[in-house]
Amino acid sequence: MLKKAVWYKGSLILVVAAFVVTVGLASVGRTNSGQYVGSDACAECHEEEYGNFKKYAKKTHSGEAVKIMATDLTQEELAECYACHMTGYGQPGGFVSFEKTPGLADCGCEVCHGPGYDHIESGGDSDLIKGKLSMEDCTSCHNPERIDAFDFKPLLYGGAH
Repeated sequence: MLKKAVWYKGSLILVVAAFVVTVGLASVGRTNSGQYVGSDACAECHEEEYGNFKKYAKKTHSGEAVKIMATDLTQEELAECYACHMTGYGQPGGFVSFEKTPGLADCGCEVCHGPGYDHIESGGDSDLIKGKLSMEDCTSCHNPERIDAFDFKPLLYGGAH
């Protein structure tokens, strides 16, 4: 009887473990790894939006503006610029430097919509990316202080998409 009980308990543990692993694997795509892929990765499925973004949004070359000014800035000032002008700066998997992460060296799609790796790997699960944006999503960078200092306004309603 003890051997059967041990075998039963062992099988039960294996069944439970298999269930946990299976459920865990099924939900891997639902987690947010926080990995950035760069705007070019969005183009395959979002061709029109990507085209409009590249054509109309000045932020697609925002890294170049920072490069031009970088030598005149302190590290603290540069970090503040990177926070808005680079994709994922200060976040795991985000912009590190122009040399190490050139595909993230601008204010790309993921600055507003969030890291895209999980969205892409899932085949486009809309729960894994921020789809609809509101003006409030823009205010971390496009706030009154910066608008006054740099005279820029968000393009949410002005053709960025």
